[in-house]
Amino acid sequence: MARKLRLLFPEARYHVLNRGNYRYAIFASAGAVGSFLATLDEACHRYRWRVHAYVVMRNHFHLALETPEPNLTQGMHWLLGTFAARFNRFRSERGHLFQGRFQAQLIEDDSALGRVVDYIHLNPVRAGLVPPAEAGRFDGSSLPVLRRGDGPGWLKGEFILARMGAAGVAAGWQRYTVHLAEVAGSPALQAQMGFTSLSREWAIGTRGWKKALAKEHAHLALNPGFEAGEIHALREAQWSRALAEVCAGMGLSLPELEAGARPMSVKIAIAARLRSQVAAPYTWIAQRLKIPSVASLRMQVYRELLHVSPLYLER
Repeated sequence: MARKLRLLFPEARYHVLNRGNYRYAIFASAGAVGSFLATLDEACHRYRWRVHAYVVMRNHFHLALETPEPNLTQGMHWLLGTFAARFNRFRSERGHLFQGRFQAQLIEDDSALGRVVDYIHLNPVRAGLVPPAEAGRFDGSSLPVLRRGDGPGWLKGEFILARMGAAGVAAGWQRYTVHLAEVAGSPALQAQMGFTSLSREWAIGTRGWKKALAKEHAHLALNPGFEAGEIHALREAQWSRALAEVCAGMGLSLPELEAGARPMSVKIAIAARLRSQVAAPYTWIAQRLKIPSVASLRMQVYRELLHVSPLYLER
């Protein structure tokens, strides 16, 4: 099987996560957590990574990290392989320790990074392991280390303190603790920050940025090494871009179209262009254009394309 491709470039930011094989509790002991963090320390020195947040739960971990050099794949291969070898050797075991290859979601900017950092630090709270006010006391998290100020050089707290806008370090961490408690106590705020999808997206940021990213790396969507979810995300961004271009070419407003303010004949004409240009799925087109029946859409597009070019369906 082809290996999964990564979008790598200097100074890239990622939300990285992986789980134990079959959700095995590989971090159930303090010793295992300590060993993983020690290996992470070595990896950060080897590959010059900067980490803004981490959390090690019983069966998975999260990292928010920057790569000054485009070496995420190389570094994660070393980190996971080295830790797995040490874990198995200590327990006289063999076999895969982690559940497949790691996930790495590109992060757009400071706003997106802030959401990821909060999500990581609130993992123990959302799992019911500590109350919201004590998020900073979870031993497997970077938060207590950051608050003490005695962490390694690769663990960076400046980003969080800058977000809080406090005059001093102590005041900044106090504000951040209050901020996390507020987020933890508000499901609506968590939904607004996208917590429910932060571990499932292929990239974390605005729709426009994702579209630009998909356009820049569109050729990767055809590579079998990409995972199904990432292929779909890249292709959906292409379909969305094509929809915007078709609407612009026809002098139409996309928001009005999506609100159902255009007649069905216009929607069918747009759908036909999307099918012929980028082969967007009928279900996706129906959803975006507010067309209730996929079957009816399919038949009308068939007729539209046949009318435009009788040879179209033969190609």
